[in-house]
Amino acid sequence: MNRRYFLKTTSIVLGGMVSHPLATFVARAESEGPNAYGGFKMGLQSFTLRHFDLDGCLQRMKQLGLRHVEPFSGHMPINNSPDAVAKFKAALTRYDLTCLGIFVDKFGSTVEANRDTFLFAKAMGIQVLVGTPTRESFESLDRLVAEFRIPVAIHNHGPGSAYATIDDVSQALDGRHELIGACVDTGHFLRADQDPVKAIQTYGQRTFGMHLKDVDKDKKFPVLGKGTLDTVGVLRALKKVRFKYCLALEYEENPENPLADIEECLRAVRSAAAQV
Repeated sequence: MNRRYFLKTTSIVLGGMVSHPLATFVARAESEGPNAYGGFKMGLQSFTLRHFDLDGCLQRMKQLGLRHVEPFSGHMPINNSPDAVAKFKAALTRYDLTCLGIFVDKFGSTVEANRDTFLFAKAMGIQVLVGTPTRESFESLDRLVAEFRIPVAIHNHGPGSAYATIDDVSQALDGRHELIGACVDTGHFLRADQDPVKAIQTYGQRTFGMHLKDVDKDKKFPVLGKGTLDTVGVLRALKKVRFKYCLALEYEENPENPLADIEECLRAVRSAAAQV
C-alpha cells in the first residue's frame, strides 16, 4: 500500500493508546540519548502508524522512545494558517517530538503553487520537504530552495515509478540547485534491484532524507534485519556523508498493531549502529 492509494481508500482511524511492554526498551533508549542510535536523529515516517490519528501516532512514538518524526499528509496536511500551525506545534510539544521533515504529496509547476508548502515548513521549523516532484516542478523549486534554504529530497518509489533507480534521481539532480537532493528509501531501491549504499555514496551530502526499511527475497517488507538490507553498510555510508537529517524508519506491515514489530526494527538499528 503506498501513500496515494491509502489516501484514496482509507481514512485515519481514531484510536487511544494501548498498553505495550516497552518500558525497558524506552528507558534504555532515553538513558543513552543520541548515542542510542549512533548519534543519528532516529525517527519514524508516520505512514508506519497510519491506522491512528495524529495524537495516537505521536503517543506511540513517545512510548517507543522516539523524538523525531516525518509526517505524511494523513497526519499533518500542509496548511500554513496560524491555527493549523499552532495545532500541529501543540501536538508535537505535548509528546516532546520534533518534526524534521514532511512528505509532500504533490509539488506544483510554479513558484506560486509551491510557496505555501515552503511557508508551512518555515513556520513549523521543518528541515526537509520529501516528495516526488515532476520535471515541470524543478524550475520553481530551484528558486524556492534558494529563497527559503529548505532542501527538497526526491523520494524513489520502486519499479515503474518516475524515480525507480539511482540514475533516475541523479539525472533529475543534474544542473539543479544544491539544496535539491535525495531521500533514499532503502526498501524501494531494493525492490528495484538497486543498492541503497551506492545510492547514498552517489548523492553524497545531497542525501537529505532516509526511509529505512527492509525487503526480502520475495520483494516484500519484513521487519528490519530479516531481509536483504545491509543496515550496517547504510549507516556507515550515512556517517561518511555526515548525514544530519531524520533517519526515518518506515514499516509498512501490520498497521493496526505494529508496535512490537517497530520495536524489533529499532533494535536492529541499534545493533547496526553499534557496529558502525
